[in-house]
Amino acid sequence: MPEKILIVDDDAETLRLIGMMLERQGFIVASLNNGKQALEIAQIEQPDLIVLDVMMPEVDGYEVTRQLRNDPSLMDIPILMFTAKSQVNDKVVGYEAGVDDYLTKPVHPAELVAHIRALLSRARVRPAAIVPVAQKGFILGIVSPRGGMGASTLAINLAAILAKNTRNDVLAAELKPGQGTWITDLNLPNEAGLANLLKLQPNEITPEIVEQNLTTTNFGTRLLCSNNSYKGLDFNILANQLIAIVQGLSLISPMIILDIGTPLLPGFDDICSLCKQVVVLVEPHLNTVNRTQCLLEDLRSITKSSGRTIDLVLYNHTPSSMLLSMVKVSELLNGNPINVMVPPVPELAIQANSKHVPLVLMQPDGLFANQVNLLAKSVQSRSG
Repeated sequence: MPEKILIVDDDAETLRLIGMMLERQGFIVASLNNGKQALEIAQIEQPDLIVLDVMMPEVDGYEVTRQLRNDPSLMDIPILMFTAKSQVNDKVVGYEAGVDDYLTKPVHPAELVAHIRALLSRARVRPAAIVPVAQKGFILGIVSPRGGMGASTLAINLAAILAKNTRNDVLAAELKPGQGTWITDLNLPNEAGLANLLKLQPNEITPEIVEQNLTTTNFGTRLLCSNNSYKGLDFNILANQLIAIVQGLSLISPMIILDIGTPLLPGFDDICSLCKQVVVLVEPHLNTVNRTQCLLEDLRSITKSSGRTIDLVLYNHTPSSMLLSMVKVSELLNGNPINVMVPPVPELAIQANSKHVPLVLMQPDGLFANQVNLLAKSVQSRSG
C-alpha cells in the first residue's frame, strides 16, 4: 500500500512542486498551508511522514512538532523539517522540538526524496513494542560514548544515594545483556534477573514479572542484574524485550536508574526516549570528547519528550596533568556545562570491591560521594 505523506507549508508553489514530485514517486500526498490545520488533519489521516515548514501563520513548525510529540497517537510519525531557516540555532531548536531530520531550502529533488525514503525506512523497522504507557516512575539513563567509562559504577552509586536521601523505593537496572558486573562486585546471589526476562517474548514481560526478577540489597536499592553470558539471546527481538522491561520498571517504582552504556545497545534510541533525564559520561581526553559530542548530537535528535534534560558528568579515572581541564572539555563540547566532575578514587574503589558495597557507602563524606550527591540533588529536583 502506498505510504501517505502530509506536506505543510504556507507557500503554494512549494506545496505544488513537492506534491507533484512525491506523487510521481508513488506516494499518497496531502497538502496543507498552516500548522493549526496540520494538527487536526494529522489526527484524522495518520500519515506515514510529515514534511513541515517552520514559518507559518498561527502555529509555526516548531510548535506543531512539539504538539505532535506530546500526542501518544502521533508521537512516532517521522517529521522532516523543510525550511529556508538555515542557521545552526534554527536547526537546534528543530531537533529539540522533536524533528527527525532537517533540510534547508533550496534542495535538489533527489536529495529530498532520499531523506524521505530514509526516514520511512527507519520507521518501518522501529521496534513494535513501543507503545506509550502511563509512566509512574522518573527514569534516568546513564550513557557513554564507549565502554569502560564507569556507567555501571555511577548508576549503582547514584541509586544508593537516592535511596538513602529520599527513603523511597529506588530501582537500578543493568541493561547490558552478557556484560553484568553488579552480581560479582556486590557479592549478590547469582539471580540474573535480566537474563530470565530475556527468555520471554516482549508481550510476556509484565510489571509483575519484572518485579519478581529484582534483587534486594542491604543499601535500600532493588536491582535488575545482568549476567556474563550471551547464551540464548534472540537478537531479533532483543530491543523490544529491553524496551518492555524499562516500561515495566517505570510502573513499579517512583525512581529508576538505568545503566544503558553505549549506543550499541539494541533499542538504544527508544530506551533513551523513555528517560526523563539522560546523564552522559565524558572523560578529559580529546578523542573521548569528540565522540561525546557526536553522542550528544544523536541524543538531542532522539530525546523528544518535553521536559527531558541531558546532563554531562566528567569522569576522571586517573590523576594526570596531561588531561584536559573541565573548562576545556566544556569548551570543546560547544559550551555545554559540566554538571558534575567525578574524581579518581582507585584505592577507595579497591576497598569498596573487597567489601562488596557501593563506593559512596565507604566514605559518605568523601569527594566522590559529594559529587554523586550533587547529581542526586539535581535528579530529586527534576523528579518532583
